[in-house]
Amino acid sequence: MNWWWLIADILLIAVVAPTVVYFLNKVYRPVQEIQAYAHDILEHGVLLTGTLDAVPKLGRTRELTAQTRDAAGRYVAALGRLV
Repeated sequence: MNWWWLIADILLIAVVAPTVVYFLNKVYRPVQEIQAYAHDILEHGVLLTGTLDAVPKLGRTRELTAQTRDAAGRYVAALGRLV
């Protein structure tokens, strides 16, 4: 009976353990890649939000360009009356 236990232990150490390690490596490497991609997305997402700080000012910019367009139209009309 002890021989069977010894054979089972040797089989476990020689076959099952390396197989488990092999499959864990096949899972661990993609997890590392996903972690690197997630870090990259986070880094660039933070940089992107910095460029979006001026978005609320776009409404004011639109108002100012409309005023400028109206003023330029009045200026051209006044020049047309002078000629």
